Amino acid sequence: MSSAGNKGSDAEQCATIFLQQQKLTLLERNYRCRFGEIDLIMREGDTVIFVEVRMRSSDRFGGAAASITAAKQLKLTRAARHYLAGCEGDFPYRFDAILISGERENEIEWIRNAFDES
Repeated sequence: MSSAGNKGSDAEQCATIFLQQQKLTLLERNYRCRFGEIDLIMREGDTVIFVEVRMRSSDRFGGAAASITAAKQLKLTRAARHYLAGCEGDFPYRFDAILISGERENEIEWIRNAFDES
């Protein structure tokens, strides 16, 4: 039986492969700072993409999308600002989500611009 950490790592690996197949470039995986963690930081052209990966084995409690709460969005936004502060230049960026449903045979849903920075 896989632990929750292993399942999360497997989901992030699956998401990385999927996004690379879509021609995105991996910049960072599991970026951590005092404000939180960002699962994946990718690049598409000159746009930096902060990706939250969510896997749910069941949609009973709203599925993967419902688990990205306002509090989680705030943490992601703060961590993204921290990351960007360390970059030279001013890059366009956005927040995407990769939702993986174990209930539907590991179906992957890519939500571009999953939420706005607020």
